[in-house]
Amino acid sequence: MLPFSIELKPGLPITEQVIFAVKKAVVGGQLKPGQPFPSVRVVSQELKINPNTAHKIVAALVAQGVLITTPAVGSVVAEHAAGDRAERAELLGADLERVVVEAKKLGLTLDEVSAGLAAHWKKLGRK
Repeated sequence: MLPFSIELKPGLPITEQVIFAVKKAVVGGQLKPGQPFPSVRVVSQELKINPNTAHKIVAALVAQGVLITTPAVGSVVAEHAAGDRAERAELLGADLERVVVEAKKLGLTLDEVSAGLAAHWKKLGRK
């Protein structure tokens, strides 16, 4: 079982979707620094993807500093994988773009969208 959740969406590259899901799990605390990350084989089997694709995902996460790979140990979540506020905010980029596009299609103003966002924020108990 993978230590992060993902709902694969058609039309988006699977590598991007999985990398985003892993980063989100790190930022959200589902994956903690030092925690072992599944092997390429496990990722491939669990997601039913080609092992080469799973390898690309792990390699990209290592290159981005999210994972550290050690011979004979495997991959673990890096100590500073959660990144700074700007990096964490960047994870929302695609979702925010979708909201803006939909809001514009519906003819909503920025104030109306902001008010809707604030209402959802409060409903979820955030400050």
